[in-house]
Formats: sequence, structure tokens, C-alpha cells
Amino acid sequence: MERRLPARPNLEHLRTQAKALLTKLRDGDEEAARTLIENLPEASGLKPEQARKHGFRLADAQAAIARKSGFAAWPGLARHVERLRSMEGTWGFRALEVDGSAMPEAAFASSRLLIDGDRFRMESPEANYEGLFIIDVEQTPHHIDLDFVEGPEAGNCSKGIFQLEEDRFTICLGLVGAARPECFATRRGSGHALEELVRVERARPAGVDGGTPPPPEPAPPPAVEDGPFEASMTPALQKLQGEWLPLELVTSGKPLEAAYLPYGYRSHSGLETKVVFGGQTMVHAKVRFNEAATPIEVDYLSLSGKGKGSISRGLFRWDGEVAVYCMGAPGAMRPSDFSCDPRSGRIFSRWKRKG
Repeated sequence: MERRLPARPNLEHLRTQAKALLTKLRDGDEEAARTLIENLPEASGLKPEQARKHGFRLADAQAAIARKSGFAAWPGLARHVERLRSMEGTWGFRALEVDGSAMPEAAFASSRLLIDGDRFRMESPEANYEGLFIIDVEQTPHHIDLDFVEGPEAGNCSKGIFQLEEDRFTICLGLVGAARPECFATRRGSGHALEELVRVERARPAGVDGGTPPPPEPAPPPAVEDGPFEASMTPALQKLQGEWLPLELVTSGKPLEAAYLPYGYRSHSGLETKVVFGGQTMVHAKVRFNEAATPIEVDYLSLSGKGKGSISRGLFRWDGEVAVYCMGAPGAMRPSDFSCDPRSGRIFSRWKRKG
């Protein structure tokens, strides 16, 4: 059943709504009667006048409000709202594990999670993430779904589980594209993150409004070339088969911090490649090499995510046994060299074979 609660739901406000609904019903308000008829099984099939004379009580009005809000009964709605209120405040990270690996304290020491009602903002040195979340406390363990509204993951959703004990908050979250975890643990390749938080402030944080959706993205530029994306196994692609570890990753002139490099890998399987960091798939693409060109040309056909179906063009070379890529943004012209300047939209990376 879809949840339809107001922003930052308040149980006392919902009780007041139920009392007002009952008063309007007794005063002959047809809209109030329809609310009970549409949401209360005992009122189903009644005419508005019959509903007014039926003798419904406050508990019935509360049940109608609950069902209208997407809950089977008032107690479930009450538990939901009370749990939301108990989650409010400012939370600091105590530990973070991603894909079976514990992240260094430096990776989360300056991050915090702010919750106001069903709105959140995740603040970190790298970026801020804002959005809304939905919980289901009738599930064991409790479910939580995060809808990202503003920030790098805007438009995406992550599904997870959580447990709350006073000022300790534990979330096991499926990173974007991953399934909901079933337990509070992660493993290699799971795409799950285990977050342990402690409350540092109980007061409702100011300015947490869920963020502002970004404007619609413009249509991607037309592909440089038309026709099917035809790829075949080449000597370079054959040599790349297997798993690779990052030595360097630069995005539009901004290097990824060295502390984060151990949490990424690239894999090549047949004509497909994946790049994963912190359990999140950054690239999943079909690969095409043109080894007749100097330097070697490489193309990605995105197979998943927002850019599914788009083509990125780049360059590839071997530095000894190190694989080096410079990829342009989806739809952009192929880079003419391996430079990666600010605002270029390019991604430069170097990889060594695992093992």
C-alpha cells in the first residue's frame, strides 16, 4: 500500500485531523462522509446520509485517516510516525563498511547525517546529498528507502534496513542499483554499505528540506556515428580479461583521494567491463577497441544506469603492464590526447592487474 503522509508527519496533527473528520461527518459534510466510505471497510457501500447516521466514533475516524495515509490501521500509522520522530537529529559516523571492507576513519570522520521528519541531508567533504526517505517498521528488520533529490545521486533510490536503539542508529544500505540487504553485513561484490551512527544532537536540524530536484537534463547530443555498436575480441581486450585495481583516477582534473583507491576495481569479462567503487557500479559497458589507431581508440556502450544506451569515446594505451584510459563524457567527441583538465568532462585512470 502506497504511503501518503504529509511532510514531517506529526501524530498530534493526525489526531486533530481525525477529530475534525468526525465533527464534519456529524455536521453532514459529504466530503467527510466520502472519506469514511472510501477508506473504512465498515462504511463501504453506505450513502453519505447513512454514514452520518451510522454512529461512527473517533477510533473509526482515526482508522479512516490511517488507511487514507496508506496504513492498514491507526496503530501502524502511530508506530511509523513515532519512529520517524525518534530518528530526528544530527548523527555522526562511528564506522563505515562497504562491500566487505572497513573504510578508514578519515573517509567518514567529517561526515554527518541530519534528519528532520522524513527529510535528510548527508553532509561530507566530497558532496552533500539531500532527499526523502520512507520507512516500514512493520518489517523485520525495519525497511528504509532513500530517494535522493539533490546532489550527485539526484533521481536515484537506495533500499536498506535499519535498527535504532536510543542514540545508536545502524543502516545497511544497498547502494544505487543494488538489492535491499537482508542482514546487517556486507561482503565483496554485494553493493552494500553498513553504516554505524551515533546521535550528537537531538534537536531538529535547521534547513533540512529534502533538497530541490535538478532541472531536466537536456537531450544527449547525437552520436558521432550511427549504426549498431559492433565489437569483437582484440589482443588488447584479451589481455585485459580479469580484474584490475586502480592506481589513479582523475575526473575533470580532480584526483580521487588515495585513501579511496583500495575500494575500487575494474573487471573485464568478454566484451563487457565494469568499474566499481565502494560497492557502487560506476561503469557497466560493452567495450570496442580500434587497435589500428595510434593511440588505441576505445568506445563504451553503457548497459545500465541513467546513461544506458549512450556511447563514450576515449583513448587507451599500455604503460608497461599498466592499463591507461582517458574517456570523454557520453556523447562527446573523442579526446585527442590523455589530458584531463577541469571542466573537460573526461575521466583519466590507470590500472594494474590484481594479484
